[in-house]
Amino acid sequence: MKRLVTLLFSALLASLAATGLVLAAEPVEPDFKAISPPLTSAKDKIEVIEFFSYGCPHCSDFHPLVSKWAAGLPKDVTFRRVPVSFNRPEWARLARIFYALETTGDLAKLDTAVFIAIHEQRMAFKTDEAVVAWAAGKGADRKKFADAMASFAMQSKVQRGDQDATAARIEGVPALAVDGKFLINNKAASSYEDLLRITDSMIAKARQGRKAK
Repeated sequence: MKRLVTLLFSALLASLAATGLVLAAEPVEPDFKAISPPLTSAKDKIEVIEFFSYGCPHCSDFHPLVSKWAAGLPKDVTFRRVPVSFNRPEWARLARIFYALETTGDLAKLDTAVFIAIHEQRMAFKTDEAVVAWAAGKGADRKKFADAMASFAMQSKVQRGDQDATAARIEGVPALAVDGKFLINNKAASSYEDLLRITDSMIAKARQGRKAK
């Protein structure tokens, strides 16, 4: 009987693991790492930053989950996404796609489409011309998007994003920073859902810290 119970319990754990429902074990490392000095962050609200890249398959998988989570954040929390390049020219172009879409007002419409194009349709955005042609084919204004992609402002934004990523000492993407002070430790999370759970707890910590001042 004892052996049967053990086997059934093992089978249950295997089933839960397959569906991502196993509760996270007590992490060996802390749930977060302090960012010192802190990043520049919003003063009136708790800001959560997602460092990501369109070229990252993990970011693609995480995108629908973090987007849904961000839509339900309380009023005292704001969410900002920062594309990073890790000094890779091809990822720098992908970062400029994000900022160009943001500038032209096409981000909401084409954000998910960029992930799909790269990771499902296997499109290689090896040149700015290829990116512009794709965006125009999706309904973006060709000239406005091309001008945005080529502007000096896009280059500056990519550089600032990489500088913030370096300052936060991120080791990979997706990575979440809370209130400019806390970098969520991905190794402490058992799943993307658990990563967001930890982020929620750090938002609460940041809120308590602000009230204590």
